[in-house]
Amino acid sequence: MTEPTDVPVESDSTQVADAPEVGGGDPTAPSGDTPDAESVDQRIVELTTDLQRLQAEYVNYKRRVDRDRELVQQNARIQVLSALLPVLDDLDRAREHGELEGGFKAVADSLERIVAGQGLVKYGASGDEFDPRIHEALMHGHSPDVTTSTCQEIVQAGYQIGDRVVRPAKVTVVDPE
Repeated sequence: MTEPTDVPVESDSTQVADAPEVGGGDPTAPSGDTPDAESVDQRIVELTTDLQRLQAEYVNYKRRVDRDRELVQQNARIQVLSALLPVLDDLDRAREHGELEGGFKAVADSLERIVAGQGLVKYGASGDEFDPRIHEALMHGHSPDVTTSTCQEIVQAGYQIGDRVVRPAKVTVVDPE
């Protein structure tokens, strides 16, 4: 085993002279670093402003997280309800042909009640004014019986949750001549 050797250390006199003094001073002696009342008040104002800013950032963060959480829940609900739309269409067709009777009618009514409870609303009726934001035009014609663009026939009902369209209603449209 080798023993460590003493290596001379070069000292820089400027570093020693510029270094702050740590401890060793008289704590009761007045020093030039004593804060006056004005600088203390200024520091309190700065810290209060920082605290207010941090509180505002936290409130904004919480709002953003709550909004994002609500959006994720709504998207999940829409995804599940969108998968049920073909079943609801089949129930509508069965109702139109008089095949929705007995126990099957109770199941259909229960399913429709559940999806309505989740906020899914069916829309689209013959005679509604055509709105391209919620209707999808499949055919277009002209008629002297209407004064504005009107949905003549509903080929497939539309569904929405709140103001958000899950599926636009597919319609035939007639315009005034």
